[in-house]
Amino acid sequence: MPGGLDFEDAAKRASELRREIARHDELYYVLDSPEIEDSEYDALLRELAGIEAAHPGLLTPDSPNMRVRGAPRGEFRKVVHGTPMQSLDNALDRGELSAFFDRARRALGGEEDEPWVCEPKIDGLAVSLIYEGGVLENASTRGDGQVGEDVTQNVRTIRTLPLRLKRHQSGRVEVRGEVCMAREDFAELNRRREDEGAPLFANPRNAAAGSLRQLDPSVTASRRLKIFLYHVNDALSLGIETQHGILSWLEGEGLPTQGRSRLCAAPEEVYAYLDEWGSARFSEPVNTDGVVVKLNRLELRERLGSTSHAPRWAIAFKYPPEEKRSKVLDIEISVGRTGALTPTARLEPVRLSGTTVQRASLHNQDEIDRKDIRIGDTVWVRKAGEIIPEILRVDIDARTGGETPFRIPEICPACGAVAARIASEAAVRCPNRSCPAQLQEAVLHFVSRDCMDINGMGERLARRLTEGGFVKSVADIYDLTPETLAGVERMAEKSAQNLAEAIEASKGRPFYAVLNALGIRNVGKKTARDIARRFRSIDALMEADESELSGVDGIGPVVAASIRAYLADGHNLSVIARLAESGVSMRSDGEEGAAGADVKIFAGKKFVFTGELSSMTRSEAERAAESLGAGISASVSKKTDVVVAGANPGSKHDRAVSLGVEIWGEDEFIDKIKGIWEV
Repeated sequence: MPGGLDFEDAAKRASELRREIARHDELYYVLDSPEIEDSEYDALLRELAGIEAAHPGLLTPDSPNMRVRGAPRGEFRKVVHGTPMQSLDNALDRGELSAFFDRARRALGGEEDEPWVCEPKIDGLAVSLIYEGGVLENASTRGDGQVGEDVTQNVRTIRTLPLRLKRHQSGRVEVRGEVCMAREDFAELNRRREDEGAPLFANPRNAAAGSLRQLDPSVTASRRLKIFLYHVNDALSLGIETQHGILSWLEGEGLPTQGRSRLCAAPEEVYAYLDEWGSARFSEPVNTDGVVVKLNRLELRERLGSTSHAPRWAIAFKYPPEEKRSKVLDIEISVGRTGALTPTARLEPVRLSGTTVQRASLHNQDEIDRKDIRIGDTVWVRKAGEIIPEILRVDIDARTGGETPFRIPEICPACGAVAARIASEAAVRCPNRSCPAQLQEAVLHFVSRDCMDINGMGERLARRLTEGGFVKSVADIYDLTPETLAGVERMAEKSAQNLAEAIEASKGRPFYAVLNALGIRNVGKKTARDIARRFRSIDALMEADESELSGVDGIGPVVAASIRAYLADGHNLSVIARLAESGVSMRSDGEEGAAGADVKIFAGKKFVFTGELSSMTRSEAERAAESLGAGISASVSKKTDVVVAGANPGSKHDRAVSLGVEIWGEDEFIDKIKGIWEV
């Protein structure tokens, strides 16, 4: 029992911890003013997790430990909306908006204008949230307006969303809003995906939608989604009479709103808001592609009613996409970590979405050919998702005949090696592993936070280390001493000592981080985790063939082939051997103690736990199986490999019998995990 607490004291302490953690979540994720260090916050979470493990009955739906919980799902359950989630009609100019105001005025039969509320139109994915007794019970997507998908587990991972309301603690209340992704987080996500060889998201909305519909909530949790609420269903029953009141109620309950709304007494004030927001929106962290104008008084909305698809009391004013002309001054080539030669257009400076754009990636030769982009061309430019500059099209009529077609060179501009394009790829690549441009990018990837997390080694230092011959492969990083580093240009003695300590500390990074750091093509952070969970050590991974690799969830033939190709290369094997000799961890935690358990019994298998276990909690049993590479599911199907049944197993046991699924008792399960888990 954690801290020797009896059940009553444990319940009291768990309640205190949940409130305290929720307060720090709001300070950190919403107000951006944390009061405690991350280590102190983690200690609070661990204490709560310990209490909940000792007293499973104290695990409540609003526990912070429910934010990322549960096995990946096979599909999303359908949810029928009690009140349809309608779309909005659009106004594309002032004339259409004026006509909307006139219709509303006539329908209400009044001479005077009614107040309206203006809210930025967030470019995201509409969701409905249901709180029961003040606790988040269900979250669903809009879907077709009548039927959506249950995304409760994924929405719980959004840190800005409270799992319990602050004041409303009884009955059922439904609120609606938008899930989105900040432009900065979108750019970082696409940078990671490009590095992993994964397809890029077109804009933050697509990224948010794809993240919210992940079958594995841990993936959603890694995407840093945001949510903003703007509607309360049946608000009149709560004593709320206006849209302005709805927003105040939401804020009072701790639910995030965008905080940029305005109550306007007449259409003239609405037009003034549109003028202001037309430029101010570019300074916001999230994309807003327009303004939603809503009738303020709720009782009047019922008089206006709705069409079959949209309310007559609200409209979305959409700003036209900002596109401007510029000129392609030159096309430059950069060499990335994997040797890809990437063309980038250097443009005449143009102001777009609040910033000055001077460069735009052209991705590859196919993209250049498809748009027929030439040096000297006049082009139309925009920001995809209002963040990533892209050339939309060439202004053919502006051509003078002096424009120069461009081909990606066959010689690497960084090292002079002959570059080549593999038939199955769009990229042209430099094959030289000693290419200084590739080496510098490989070092920066290796030391990054999601990899070896070596603080103090930024882009400038990486360049000095590689160009100065101090680092000729990532393995050389572990040969750097304070004395060696002190001899690097512009490296102070104290900085050299700190960097050497950071390098030494990185040797203890988890195995999945090391796999990510190696820079295997098509293997990013999540895939590295899945590989480490399944194979546990670099030796086990080296022995795996492509069919075994493809058996890991999320790994297909292309990724499996990339892994095998990397591990079949002598240079790469030499780097791995040197890293291991330097003390870098090449196995997952607990591997040394796994002698008493056959990892292959668990690795890659689907487990379901049911019934009451006497020697550990079910969550502890699931973690034990996961630590050996098993996947955990909440339901029994034909894809289930093993059901572990405790006392009073219920219908899951019966279904396993009917499907012929292997069933273990608790004693058999305990016997198989001996040596890696204390029971």
